[in-house]
Amino acid sequence: MKVLLIYPEFPDTFWSFKHALKFIRKKASSPPLGLLTVAALLPPEWAKRLVDLSVTKLTEQDLAWADCVMISGMALQSESARQIIARCRKAGLKIIAGGPLFTNEYEEFDEVDHLVLNEAEVTLPSFLADLKQGRAKRVYTTSEFPDIRKTPVPLWGLIDQKRYDSMSIQFSRGCPYHCEFCNVTALFGNRVRMKTAQQVCVELDGLYDQGWRGNIFFVDDNFIGSKKYLKSGLLPALIEWRRNKIGITFNTEVSINLADDTQLMGMMVAAGFHTVFIGIETPNEDGLAECSKIQNKNRDMVADVRRIQRAGLQVQGGFIVGFDSDTPSIFQRQIDFIQSSGIVTAMVGLLQAPAGTRLHARLKREGRLLGRMSGDNADGKTNIVPKMGLDRLQEGYKRILREIYSPERYYERVRTFLREYQPPRNEARPDFEHIMALFRSMCELGIVGRERVHYWKLFFWAQWRHPRLFPLAITLAIYGHHFRKVFEQHML
Repeated sequence: MKVLLIYPEFPDTFWSFKHALKFIRKKASSPPLGLLTVAALLPPEWAKRLVDLSVTKLTEQDLAWADCVMISGMALQSESARQIIARCRKAGLKIIAGGPLFTNEYEEFDEVDHLVLNEAEVTLPSFLADLKQGRAKRVYTTSEFPDIRKTPVPLWGLIDQKRYDSMSIQFSRGCPYHCEFCNVTALFGNRVRMKTAQQVCVELDGLYDQGWRGNIFFVDDNFIGSKKYLKSGLLPALIEWRRNKIGITFNTEVSINLADDTQLMGMMVAAGFHTVFIGIETPNEDGLAECSKIQNKNRDMVADVRRIQRAGLQVQGGFIVGFDSDTPSIFQRQIDFIQSSGIVTAMVGLLQAPAGTRLHARLKREGRLLGRMSGDNADGKTNIVPKMGLDRLQEGYKRILREIYSPERYYERVRTFLREYQPPRNEARPDFEHIMALFRSMCELGIVGRERVHYWKLFFWAQWRHPRLFPLAITLAIYGHHFRKVFEQHML
């Protein structure tokens, strides 16, 4: 059997970093970890190819080679997935699909032959067994959560690492919290399931042995879901593993209560972590109570963010407007929070209700759903009827974006962050492509960009006041260029 694994193209979004990646001559931010793991679960005698449409094209030769195709993706890749399915149907190929997009909306894909849903460690073996006996069903689903200590090492050899800015790895699945709008627990449960430290190090060895010398993203939805094992198992193992490794750094997603644990922050930095994404959501206590974001309640979150930054971790943040308790004052409150916290990478979106969430169920009962969500957290769209009124909500949303991503306010926020940030002593040195990115940024941002005055102010300020942070300052300037490009599309 020859199987072609296809990953749909990522559209131009906040997290695609499309306009930033061109400065370092990369095609995509990270590879399709899910499909690489699925490939490792397939029979070893099967011939396998992987096509990631964000880095290469799907050719007729690829389709002619294959006996069947396997497609996975997320909601925001829906349009590309449908185009792939149409081409595969035309080519007469059997289509097998799975992943979050299909798990949440499998009724929308009539042209798919077999839907292998939920976590592949459970459903894929059943499908393969039935396929071998010639009696494969159309839909395979389960409510069981697998033991990921048995999950195989992803088949890294199926991708060209040079096309990506970062690699991906997974340590845990599930989240101990149950935020109303989040579908993580619907997909992976409330119980945090973890791989062993040895297992993670074996996966890292696989990447390192193939020549990877850059950043690695731990894709866990809440990396600190089990602090006890992090401190006693994984982080000590990562510190030891990384001791003689050149160029390796990590980033991940955490909850705001990381700020309460000085020891944990110190161990993460010692292990090579440099950036964490945190769902801040809103400075409005009523909004936090409404969506059951209990871990964010009754806190000074600006002080929390600064504490994490001073520990040596850059904080990226997610923000939401459109909660039922939001009033028009929320827009300025969000702007003030983002600016004062120094969260440079601030993803702001309208509240959406993903299928399978408690929010989706509640709004369906209230008759306030507007169909499917777009899957893009920062495109200014929503699939709910907001109490504030859609026009007022969208206008306030655009006001936030115009403010925080204007060159003046964005570069002001970069300086706020750099004043607080205490970088680790063992940070990675810029490689050749990142050095070239500096010169490309000088041309594009410093000469022709409308932010050029602010760019040069930051350039010389960082060079003289914070020379160790100069490479990071330029990186953040390039990120700002990408964010403005993306949001300008939504402003039209």
